[in-house]
Parts: sequence; C-alpha cells; structure tokens
Amino acid sequence: MQVTYTLSELREVIGAWRSTGVSIAFVPTMGNLHAGHLKLVHEARKRADKIVVSIFVNPTQFGIGEDFETYPRTEREDMEKLIDVGADLLYLPSVADVYAPDALTFVTVTGLSDRYCGASRPGHFSGVATIVCKLLNRVQPNIALFGQKDFQQLAIIRTMVRDLDLPVEIIGIETVREADGLAMSSRNGYLTAQERAVAPMLYQSLCSARDALIDDKQSMAQIERDALLFLQSAGFQADYFSIARSGDLQRANAEDSDLVILAAAKLGKTRLIDNICFSRESMNKP
Repeated sequence: MQVTYTLSELREVIGAWRSTGVSIAFVPTMGNLHAGHLKLVHEARKRADKIVVSIFVNPTQFGIGEDFETYPRTEREDMEKLIDVGADLLYLPSVADVYAPDALTFVTVTGLSDRYCGASRPGHFSGVATIVCKLLNRVQPNIALFGQKDFQQLAIIRTMVRDLDLPVEIIGIETVREADGLAMSSRNGYLTAQERAVAPMLYQSLCSARDALIDDKQSMAQIERDALLFLQSAGFQADYFSIARSGDLQRANAEDSDLVILAAAKLGKTRLIDNICFSRESMNKP
C-alpha cells in the first residue's frame, strides 16, 4: 500500500493510474478504523481496480466544545488494517495541506443540513460537505463509498454531488453492527462498561418503532413519543427520534411507504446516532 501525505503526491499517483485507464474507488474516513470502515473497502474492491482511503480528522465539522482534540487517532493500527484488506493508497494529509489559512469558501447544502443532527450541531454539515467536496476533487474517483449509519450525511453528500455536477457515483453501504445490534462507531470507545451494556437499546428502540409502523395501529407521533420515553427511561438524553421519508428526509405521513427512522441520543458523554431504513409496502407483503 502506498501512502501519500500531500496533494502533489496524491495527484502524481492518481495521474499515473488514470493514464492506464483503471477505475478508482474512494473511501474517506477520520481514522480509528473498525469493521464498518473495512467493509467499505471490501465493497470498493468489488467495484473498482484501485482503492484510495483517506484518513483526516476534519476540524471544520467539529463545533465548540466537541471532541476534535480528543478524537481517537490510531494511524499505525489503521495502516495495518488497510494493508490487510488490500487498500492500494492511503492519503494522510495534514490540516495545512487541506485548508489554506485564508480559505474563504465553504459548501452548504441548505435545508437538508438544518434538521436532525444539523439542528443540534450548527455548521457541522457545512464542514462535512466542504471536506468531502475537496477530497472528491483531489482524488477524482469513479465511485465513493459511505456508510448508511450516517444517513443524513449520506443524503447531503448525494445532493451536493448532484447539484455541483461532480463526476462520481456515491454508494451507500449498510450499517455494520456489533452482535448486540449497536452500530459500529469510532466514538463507541468513549462508552464506559455500564454505558456499553445500555447502548444497544438505541437500536432496539428503532426496531420497535419499525415494527409499530408496519403494524399500523399507532400514529407516527405516538410511536415517536413512546420511543423517546423508552430511551429516557433507559438513561439516554435523547436529541431526536424522527420518522421521515427516506427520499428527502421530510417528515413522513401515514401515506408514505419508504421510510427512515432517525435517532440521536447521548449516553453519558457519548453521542450516538443510528437509523433504520425500510419500505412498509415490501415488508407487508406475504
């Protein structure tokens, strides 16, 4: 596996690949890699000749008082994992390589960025959209793969790519979970042993809400209220629990079939997010 640290080094490698006509897949990460990230690399291998992975803890997507300084950085271990799964190139830039000190341009996807996690973390998705746009322009891949655990982020990136005519296909990959259902996340390491035992209840709340929606005996508002009460009783500080249309993330109504249930909650000091995406129509078929 090659490792590049600067834009000029990256472009030299990508340019040589392009001259031979190979296809390129890109997996952007913030490091501290787990099985969810590695699944993205495995899926990329099925779809392209060369795989680029980036590791960059992006300061512009962290708000005041968030965990930018303490975010786990495990570059040596990450490199070993990427070599094992067959990544071809690791791009490991510094903040100075990515952002000019006098940078004035940021990317914002209005509407989609303002609700759910965007409401709780002002500016977060502008930082996400900006860094993903920059990385896509630097790597210039044919495809880029993202996990569906960050469902709102995935929707924002897809919209940005469409609106800015970026020549890349965005592929969402199903969430990888622990045996007890907890969605894999780099921040799970912040959980205490007691909190880790409680954390899977976030996914349980999503599954219960999905089942209630399919059963169709309660209103969506009541299902959301019941879920919030369940999380509160379990010790979570719920941020939101919302039933939305999977296509545009607008609030769902009783006639909608293709749904996503989105949830975010704090457990101790750790903020967890998760979702379930499904079609009521297909699940109701015999």
